Order: sequence, then C-alpha cells, then structure tokens
Amino acid sequence: MATATFRIWRGDPNGGKFHEYVAEAAPGMVVLDAVHAIQASQANDLAVRWNCKAGKCGSCSAEINGMPRLMCMTRLTQLTLDKPITIEPMHTFPVIKDLVTDVSRNFRAKIQIKPFKPRKPDAPDGTWRMAQPDVDRVQEFRKCIECFLCQDVCHVLREHHLHDKFWGPRLYVYSAALEMHPLDVEDRSGELRGAGGIGYCNITKCCTKVCPESIKITDNAIIPLKERVVDHFYDPLSRLFRAFGAK
Repeated sequence: MATATFRIWRGDPNGGKFHEYVAEAAPGMVVLDAVHAIQASQANDLAVRWNCKAGKCGSCSAEINGMPRLMCMTRLTQLTLDKPITIEPMHTFPVIKDLVTDVSRNFRAKIQIKPFKPRKPDAPDGTWRMAQPDVDRVQEFRKCIECFLCQDVCHVLREHHLHDKFWGPRLYVYSAALEMHPLDVEDRSGELRGAGGIGYCNITKCCTKVCPESIKITDNAIIPLKERVVDHFYDPLSRLFRAFGAK
C-alpha cells in the first residue's frame, strides 16, 4: 500500500511548528482520513475539528498545501504524494490548538446585521404572494455551510486584518439572503457601508474560488450589495426621491 508524508502544524496561541508524519494512502482516502489515522496511531493529542465528514457541516476547514479547503472533501488522489502534504490551520483566525481556530468573530459580527423583516401579508388569509424567480434568487445563499473558507482567503481579513471594519464574504452572503428576499423590507445599506465595510472589497473573486458549495459569492451577493449601497448613498436621483418621499 502507498504511503504519504504529512507536514502538520502543531501548536497553540504562543506558537508552534510543523511535524512530519507518514501514513498510509489507501484508495478513496481524503485528507481527514489521514489526519484521523495519524491522530489514532502517532499523535493522540492532535487537535482537529470535524463533524459530518460529508462536506456539509463546514467544521474541518484548513489550509492544504497553502489552499483553504475542507479536509473531508480533499481526496489524496487530488494531491501530489511524492512530496509532503502540508496541513495547517486557517491563517485568518486565531489558533486555539493545532488545526483548530477560533471562528467566533464571525458569529459576533453576524448579530450586527438587521434580522429578516417581512412586509405585510398580501392576502386576507395572512399569506404572501411571491414570484418564483425571486424565490429562486436567494436559494443559492442558503447553501452556505459556514466553513469560513471564503473569510480565510479574503485578503482584507487575511493580510490587512480589518476584522473590526469588514464583515467578510460569508456575512455578505448572509446579508444578501435577507436583502434579496422577496418579502423582506428592511434596509441594511447603512450597516453594509459602515460596520460591514463592504467598500473594502475589490471583487477579486478569491472567495468564490474556494467555496465548496460553488456559491457565486462575488457576482451574486457582493456586487449587488455594493450596487445597493451606491444607489442609496451616492445616486442623486435616489437621494432626491427619498427626500421627497420623507415629506
């Protein structure tokens, strides 16, 4: 049976280094399988977060050979086994231990976003009427598994560390799911422009490239949200209509 060498980062908030382990590379194995085998036989105290092993919980996010990926969805056959496979924690978030990072910042930022606010029912029986294309538009955003790989790869967070000024791609997807919902009447333009810092995004599409659910984050969420902010704050006609509407 073939073997592979894995360079796994081991450490905590005070620092760490890579350790090399050799493990079997059986047909059909994914990186998470190899990590579990190493944990069971060579490094019992290796910390790794996982849950479903089916690419749906978003727990096993890491950086494999420098690329943010889900360990459970990365097959060893996708990698070159004649040189060490590097596995390390996501760079954008604080390390807790080994491959486990603290992603709680995302949830703290999420509560800043105004919740869903439906319009009044259309019919006497208290129900609404929605066009199917409008419903279909937001379904894509519901696929997000909150793996935070898009947050990890985003240069605004990864390189510039603007965590307190920039919500990041995942939270823009969440905002888009609310803003574009056919029943929602809330206006989140102010938060997107201010606390959300959407203006920092320069639409490089790196977040879209790493999304395991193939959500078109940039094209279908971020760019439309940017357009809404521009229309709200910088379009003179929109400002004029709002001014007259307020009187």
